[in-house]
Amino acid sequence: MNKNINILIVEDDNTINTLLARLMEKKGYNVVQAYSGTEAMLCIEAKDFQLIILDLMLPGIAGDELIKNIRKTKEMPVIVISAKVDKKDKVELLNLGADDYITKPFDIEEVSARVYSNLRRYMKFNNNNDENQNLVYKNITLNKETKEVYVNNKEINFTAREFNILQLFLSYPKKVFSKANLFESVWKEEYLGDDNTINVHMSNLRNKLQKANPKEEYIETLWGMGYKLKGQT
Repeated sequence: MNKNINILIVEDDNTINTLLARLMEKKGYNVVQAYSGTEAMLCIEAKDFQLIILDLMLPGIAGDELIKNIRKTKEMPVIVISAKVDKKDKVELLNLGADDYITKPFDIEEVSARVYSNLRRYMKFNNNNDENQNLVYKNITLNKETKEVYVNNKEINFTAREFNILQLFLSYPKKVFSKANLFESVWKEEYLGDDNTINVHMSNLRNKLQKANPKEEYIETLWGMGYKLKGQT
């Protein structure tokens, strides 16, 4: 499987870029290296990638701007590697559409594990071969194979995590999902009480749905319990 996976490494430090590239190549991935945000954008426009490893402090287009540009059309996981450790920075990155965050200096085994984990989830959803690929709720249509979501016949772009959360709701329209349910179902990791991660992604998902159709509310909060599709009993 790895030989069919393309990874873009965006890092202006040649030593770190080369280290990450060698690490990914050793794991069998196809690697493209970029040393500026501008070069990275050209790579993304020219080639399909299944994952991006991204530094924030870049010449040309800055890392946060690059994430915004990527999320206009692409869903692949974006892992940020940066020396920034401030909690506010991490929240802002999640808001922009980053999927994961690794702090410099990093452990190469951790990088490998996070790359594998993000790819596994992304590829699983992209290779979903269920007979019925469409999930429909009110005026939302979600295609599990193409990863397209239409609201009021207008296509809406979601990050991989936002898409997976929405797919989970549409797959189980009557279920009430606690934050632990959502985290363990989408992130595939043990929930340790990090409400902020769930809150950010739920807020982004709701905002995009509301922007697409301000007259409709799709997801409701049941205080002390969790979330569910509105109007489903």
